[in-house]
Amino acid sequence: MPMTDLLSTVEIETTPNPAYVVIWLHGLGADGNDFVPIIDELKLSSQKGIRFLFPHAPMRPVTINNGYVMRAWYDIYGARIDSEEDEAGIRDAQKAIDALIDHEIQRGIAARNIVLAGFSQGGAIALQAGLRQKNQLAGIMALSSYLPLACYLADEAHSANAAIPILMAHGTFDPIVPISLAVVSRDGLRNADYALEWHEYPMEHTVCMQEINDIDCWLQRILL
Repeated sequence: MPMTDLLSTVEIETTPNPAYVVIWLHGLGADGNDFVPIIDELKLSSQKGIRFLFPHAPMRPVTINNGYVMRAWYDIYGARIDSEEDEAGIRDAQKAIDALIDHEIQRGIAARNIVLAGFSQGGAIALQAGLRQKNQLAGIMALSSYLPLACYLADEAHSANAAIPILMAHGTFDPIVPISLAVVSRDGLRNADYALEWHEYPMEHTVCMQEINDIDCWLQRILL
């Protein structure tokens, strides 16, 4: 299901003419509004001019949910989300995020001031797109997520983002994306010499206040 048009987004700017952009991708079945409330929880939002973009994933049937049509960045075939991956869907989503990045650069934002962030499926696409992006970005954040198409990364990773800061955070009781899968992704990225910061929390497939504080600190360090 190619995503040929620019994704529709919820766009919120903390100041006029912001210098930074955070593109934040929602999880399966949610939409761009899902993480809008987090802006007010970040101290960073009152300190720096940031354009937050919360794109809406396209509507598509999702196999694991009996073909029910919902917003999804790619299809999920079974409970073991890494056992058989929707490579075409993942790559289409990557192209859609690349187009958003190009659009922000055309609007005058320096690529090095752009962060890709996401939760669950959204975090997977943030890693997929960010590590392959030809422009040097500020950072990648993957919450309750994992690295998709990991077997291709060594051949496809772009040197422009070889030193990109990565934040991964996960709940130890996550029943949707098991922390064991996230740990495999974390270790694989670290073994590939990526600068990865890791946090885990006693929670399920969600976001907690301590995590938001850690996100805030990380963003303040990378958005110079």
